[in-house]
Parts: sequence; C-alpha cells; structure tokens
Amino acid sequence: MSEPGHWAPRLPSVRAWLSHGRALLRRLPTEPPSWCAARALDHLLWPRLDAGQRSALQGRIVELELVESGLRLRLRLGTDGFEAVRGHVAAPALLLRARSAALWRLLRGQDDADRLFFERALVMEGDTEYGLVLKNTLDAIGPLLPAWTERL
Repeated sequence: MSEPGHWAPRLPSVRAWLSHGRALLRRLPTEPPSWCAARALDHLLWPRLDAGQRSALQGRIVELELVESGLRLRLRLGTDGFEAVRGHVAAPALLLRARSAALWRLLRGQDDADRLFFERALVMEGDTEYGLVLKNTLDAIGPLLPAWTERL
C-alpha cells in the first residue's frame, strides 16, 4: 500500500506560481494596463497640473514596474492628457520600480517618495533630473487618491 497522498499530483509552490505569473505578465503587451492608468491619471492628476507643470513633464516616457507581479505601465504626458505608450517604441526617460504596497501608500499620501527611495522600496533609474521634477510636482499636488481609499 502506498503512502497517503502519494497518488496526488504535486502542485507547484506559491513561489513557483508567482514566478511563472511574473514571467507571463512581462511578456504581455503593456498597452491595456497603461491605457487604464492613463485614463485614471487624466481624472486624478491632469486637472491638478498647471500649465508650467504640464510643460515640464510633457513628452517623456515614464515606465512603472510593480515588483511582485512584473506588471509594467508605460506612460507619457501629451498635450491633451496622459497617453499609453506602445511596447518598446522608445526607451523610457525614467523607470520607476516599486512594490505595490509602497506605491499604494505613496498615492494615498501615507509615505513620501524620499522615504521610499532611501528605504529602497522605490527605485528610480534614468533621467534623475526629470525624476526630481516629477517628484516635486507630485509633492506639490499632494495625495492623488482620496482619503476614503484608506479603507480599501
């Protein structure tokens, strides 16, 4: 007689599932999630930017990668709002890499970008001057998500 559970198929560990999921997400097109993020930023951020801020941030590609999932968003500020950037048309001016929880706290105003940066919870690569302009603009505007999202 065999040991209990011997007949059951071996299931991959959670870590293996996450690894495979991350590899799959990295292969998927960035346009659908980027388009959704662009529409959200059109609603949450675009109306709060003045003409000078829009001009300073316009035309540069920013890529945001969520560490756990590997999900990537590629965005650019255009003349009429935010745009999703297709695939790898051009290299991003700025790459931001963060864990989802850190990004969520930043968007709600519970943490600031400097603290996350120094704790290595937010990593920035590329044009640091552009990154500083973006950071200072977001600091001046305040939290992007309303207070009620703290309950989510």
